[in-house]
Amino acid sequence: MNIEQARFNMIEQQIRPWDVLDTDVLDLLMVVKRENFVPEAYKNLAFVDTEIPLAGGAAMLTPKLEARIVQDAAVKKHENVLLVGAGTGYVAALLAHRGRHVTAIEIDPALKAQAEKNLAANGVSNVTVELGNGAQGWTNGAPFDVIVFTGALPVLPEAVLQQVKVGGRVLAIIGESPVMSAHLITRTGDNGYDTKKLFETDVKPLAAAVTPSHFTF
Repeated sequence: MNIEQARFNMIEQQIRPWDVLDTDVLDLLMVVKRENFVPEAYKNLAFVDTEIPLAGGAAMLTPKLEARIVQDAAVKKHENVLLVGAGTGYVAALLAHRGRHVTAIEIDPALKAQAEKNLAANGVSNVTVELGNGAQGWTNGAPFDVIVFTGALPVLPEAVLQQVKVGGRVLAIIGESPVMSAHLITRTGDNGYDTKKLFETDVKPLAAAVTPSHFTF
């Protein structure tokens, strides 16, 4: 397989048609080598439009979804990012290239170790991978400029909204399969938030996400 041709095809045939038009993001996809973050058993799927299974029932998102998240989060060079769901470290690496520092939370110890190994091997030094449950966000280091979730949440916990700075953004996929939408929530004041629906999708739920009761008493 011609890897660079496969990467080019992934960008032109999957990612660009999905409204990822930011040239900085498209260039970044050439720089951060996705195949270096894909588990060994699935290397041949590194550029395919499919989720890749990970430890603990998690999955790498499709390339177009990863790229769209990075574009829509619009991280700036001075910003600190909280990433909930480190996975193999690929999205963390993309965000780290755009921001000042990424704190990546991973609930699965094997994935945490994998992410740290992959980030180090690819020269990404401005990511800290923490072991823990980030379903309610992460208070250590808060407030953040940007918070990104790589797994779906049934609802966005109120605690998360308090962990982003005024002017900061939360990018989360909210809903339950098969009906989910990606939302960008911008904090406009102490108690003010502006929510923009970005696109519809269907991804695996975040591990340990709190499911609200469907029953009222």
